[in-house]
Amino acid sequence: MIRYLLSRLAQSVLILVGVLILVFFMLRLTGDPTNLMVPRDATAEQRERARVALGFDRPLPVQFAEFLLNALAGDFGRSLRYGRPATSLILERLPATVELATAALLMSVLMGVPLGLLAGSRPGTGWDLFGRGVGLLGQTIPSFWLALMLIVVFAVNLRVLPSFGRETWEICCGIRLPAGNIILPAFALSIFTMGQLVRFTRAAVLEVRNEDYIRTARSKGLSAHTIYTRHVLRNVAIPVISILGVQFGYLLSGSIYIETIFSWPGLGNLLAEAVGNRDYALVQALAFFASLVVVLLNLVTDIAYAFADPRIRYG
Repeated sequence: MIRYLLSRLAQSVLILVGVLILVFFMLRLTGDPTNLMVPRDATAEQRERARVALGFDRPLPVQFAEFLLNALAGDFGRSLRYGRPATSLILERLPATVELATAALLMSVLMGVPLGLLAGSRPGTGWDLFGRGVGLLGQTIPSFWLALMLIVVFAVNLRVLPSFGRETWEICCGIRLPAGNIILPAFALSIFTMGQLVRFTRAAVLEVRNEDYIRTARSKGLSAHTIYTRHVLRNVAIPVISILGVQFGYLLSGSIYIETIFSWPGLGNLLAEAVGNRDYALVQALAFFASLVVVLLNLVTDIAYAFADPRIRYG
């Protein structure tokens, strides 16, 4: 197990270095970075002065070496709009995105897994039809369209939930919990993951429900609830963990539309601002951070397999 972890850590480091290389060169393939950082009506002389001041007049290998060394130290430069280090801006907005992604993931699990269990354990019934419908809609409804419809229904017409911003309630001792502002964006963000969980959980239950160990459990007189929660759900855990590992990375790094629609002050909203303001350093930092999240979550997912299924052993 230790050898496997060290191997995976080494692979993760190599992947992140590769990501840094891609971030550096692919952004420069879009053209001279100076064109993104100076006003459109700037003169040629002003553009040249900006290139010299930003270091883009130096040879590309020299620029890359400096970028790589600074990035490995966590320095991606200063944001042009905010005038602050890009890394500090990301760390400042990160709690809001983690909060939204965690709420969306909890909604997906608490709704998707039980519904998938019900649908798979009762094939051909109304629960099965409902579960398949939720799975299909979750995979096909655009999250940004659902977000707009939720605002129209619950914020504009019914006026029961707020439609923008982020607020927290302090319960005691400085501990704060999300307010009602998180419900609509979290649900809109969770719908795709929820649909996947319903479909995969249902398929896994249908696959194992007639296995020998399930028939043995029934012959012992165990209740259906015990069979499905202790035996079936444990064998369904592997595909569910795979989905959660991948989707949590998406929820953390791919919520740009939802955060923009609901004015949620997270990383997705920050990325939209950075692209709109042509904030080169901030875009680079956010691209690398999104890759870092995906790599780390894949590593955690691999480790979680062994805890979910004792039969899995890493050499």
